[in-house]
Amino acid sequence: MTFDDLGLSPKVLSSVKTAGFETPTDIQTGAIPPALARKDVLGLAQTGSGKTAAFTLPMLTLLEKGRARARMPRSLILEPTRELAAQVHEAFTTLGAEHKLTIALLIGGVSFEEQNVKIDRGTDVLIATPGRLLDHIERGKLMLHGIEILVVDEADRMLDMGFIPDIERICKLLPITRQTLFFSATMPPEIQRITNQFLHAPVQVEASKRSSTAASIEQRVVKVDKDAAAKREALRNLVRREGEVTNAIVFANRKTTVSVIEKSMIKHGFNAGALHGDMDQFSRLKTLDAFRAGELTYLIASDVAARGLDIPAVSHVFNYDVPVHAEDYVHRVGRTGRAGRPGRALTMVTAPEMKALRAIEKLIEKDIEWQGDAPSGDEAEAATRTRGRGRGAARSSASTKRSSSRRKPSGESAAQSAPQEPKPKQTSGKRQKNQTKPEPAADNTKGRSRSGAREPAGFTSSNMPAFLARPVERA
Repeated sequence: MTFDDLGLSPKVLSSVKTAGFETPTDIQTGAIPPALARKDVLGLAQTGSGKTAAFTLPMLTLLEKGRARARMPRSLILEPTRELAAQVHEAFTTLGAEHKLTIALLIGGVSFEEQNVKIDRGTDVLIATPGRLLDHIERGKLMLHGIEILVVDEADRMLDMGFIPDIERICKLLPITRQTLFFSATMPPEIQRITNQFLHAPVQVEASKRSSTAASIEQRVVKVDKDAAAKREALRNLVRREGEVTNAIVFANRKTTVSVIEKSMIKHGFNAGALHGDMDQFSRLKTLDAFRAGELTYLIASDVAARGLDIPAVSHVFNYDVPVHAEDYVHRVGRTGRAGRPGRALTMVTAPEMKALRAIEKLIEKDIEWQGDAPSGDEAEAATRTRGRGRGAARSSASTKRSSSRRKPSGESAAQSAPQEPKPKQTSGKRQKNQTKPEPAADNTKGRSRSGAREPAGFTSSNMPAFLARPVERA
């Protein structure tokens, strides 16, 4: 099947040929015809399968008729990250070169005034992250009553980032008669609930097995030591052994780890740059552009780069840490081997990370081959037990300290540690002569002195200051 058989308009077909697209992918073949028929579509496909063009091309065809009105966009595309939103904006700009459609990008890091100008002129395609979109709505600058097409892209990433409540809120502001195109690489229960709630009789297109990795990706796992310095050295040796690396992404679980690895790679002569969520938008886009242009060979990144970023020539993916969530592994390795190209993904595994590795293999229903020696079952089990004993020993130590602090001292140490009776405050003049030393209590009557008089609240005969024990003169 070719793009000519999908029902796209002549303008779109011309843009497709100019862009160099030859044969539609499975997700494009399955999603474009029902999308052109104005049906809801639920698209499930692994990352790198061409989901962006699967909704971009039919939208361009459908939006050729009609006109945008001020502050009332005709279509809305929701993306989880700024990078993905900017990438979709670029795709619309490229594929819609022959169209006279207005496209607005609403993301953080850009002034509201600049975005308001585009909204006020009328927008055919509005591409936004949920947070910035709601900001414009709350400011009264944007109305969603005219939305004809809604696209929710990378829905499982939306779930991971906590955007599902925002998605629900936005969907309730849209017309009921809208068309919804919903795309995701995985289908967890929460995403299934959302699709049941907001999609009407959707055409489900499953281009590949859920939570699977592309067959063109050669996957390996490598045993490493968990010591930080030794692990960084193992990464450098692993990269050197791979020989010719066109460009590669190195994934780490923490932003602090990303910065440490970047400095280490640069120090040892590697052309590397960092990408993580704490960077400002300008720096993030600058780093990505440099990586796409080949000015950076190694991109050290957190999972902010694991979803949807289209960098076709990535030859390698290195997982410095095993991802905490098994689904993230699918997206990480999906940055290589895109559109049928060959790719290699190598994951560094310490003994305590064996459990996470097993979860990944269970998800993708595939055993990943070890490169070099694999840790024995005894090693992994010992690491797990050691971690458990470490936590237990810490709790036991803390408990022991608390118990010893409550224990009463005895003998000489008791005498040294017993609290000293406060000395009576010295006064001058006539009052000093009348001060008398308080008598020790001879009975167990609480709150009363030997004479039977009630003592001041909060004091006993043993700790009452002398000036309170002074007899009161009666007139």
